[in-house]
Amino acid sequence: MRLDYRKRRILQAIIDEYIDTAEPVGSRSIAKNHELNLSSATIRNEMADLEDMGLIAQPHTSAGRVPSDKGYRLYVDSLMELRDLTLDEINAVTSELNIKINELGAVIRNASAIISKLTKYTAVSLTPIQDDSEITAVEAVGIDQHKICIIVVSKSGTVKSSVVSLPSRYTERDLASFAHICKRRLCGVPPEHINNAAPGIIRAEAIARGIGEAAANMMLEAVFECIAQMCNTEIYLNGTTNIMNFPEFRNVERAREFLEILEEKKSIGNLLIELARDERVKMLIGNENPIEEIKDCSIVGATYSAGNTVFGTIGVIGPKRMEYAKVVSIIEYINGVISREIKRFSEEPRNL
Repeated sequence: MRLDYRKRRILQAIIDEYIDTAEPVGSRSIAKNHELNLSSATIRNEMADLEDMGLIAQPHTSAGRVPSDKGYRLYVDSLMELRDLTLDEINAVTSELNIKINELGAVIRNASAIISKLTKYTAVSLTPIQDDSEITAVEAVGIDQHKICIIVVSKSGTVKSSVVSLPSRYTERDLASFAHICKRRLCGVPPEHINNAAPGIIRAEAIARGIGEAAANMMLEAVFECIAQMCNTEIYLNGTTNIMNFPEFRNVERAREFLEILEEKKSIGNLLIELARDERVKMLIGNENPIEEIKDCSIVGATYSAGNTVFGTIGVIGPKRMEYAKVVSIIEYINGVISREIKRFSEEPRNL
């Protein structure tokens, strides 16, 4: 839909003010609070045109207007202005996402928690969905003289890791031998189809190559712990009751319906998977959302990845008048932090 400059500015002013106040917006308020250099009468005429276009609506007999789903869609697609994060927000993100080698599996959960904290909305996070793709790599990476990290990668790009503290010092040759055995026995096989005899065979071969029995058992346990994680999709919620802080949801019945659908994590998870198929931030606004109980909400989602490795998906659920620009800015900033940290980790030299 094409709007002239004046109508675009007025629609943007209505939505920005409604997001801030949750009150219908009138022409006098726009003339007073926004530097449009237009009279109230001119603004009223333009608002009438916007209403005829279905971009705003008059909920009561008052002169105030509120955005429609169609108006919000136009706003997020072409009118809203993203903002830089404040120093406090950047510090909060940095603190929460101080990624360590033994925390790779928790990156998305940490990101979800900080997004909920900064936006005051409900955040949903998912670990990568498995498509029965085969294992493509098993690595053993040295951290210090006793500690190593086992990393398992699937063809779909999922990475699982586990840190192990071995009872004795290892050699670079031990790690290479163990990884080589695992690759021969596990790569090319989907996690759910691994032969039950595989652990025993890998253990016997590792011990035969001079790897101590205790170390072999611990490394093997870490490998299969990673593989087990690949077979499970986890859904986490942060800030589930945040919605009650908004006047639209102070109605007990509406709040109850919202909380009940959150309890059905699978429905929200499936919706988020469909919404966020790639790294671009995407949104469902109001009636665009197929779940009846949350049609008064909007959902913003994005998939987090580094290179070809998918680490998970995060969605934010809030009222239709959510601060879209703030949510998108935070999600995009955190995406950059995650990508840089993981890239840095992958390029760091290891003391083997």
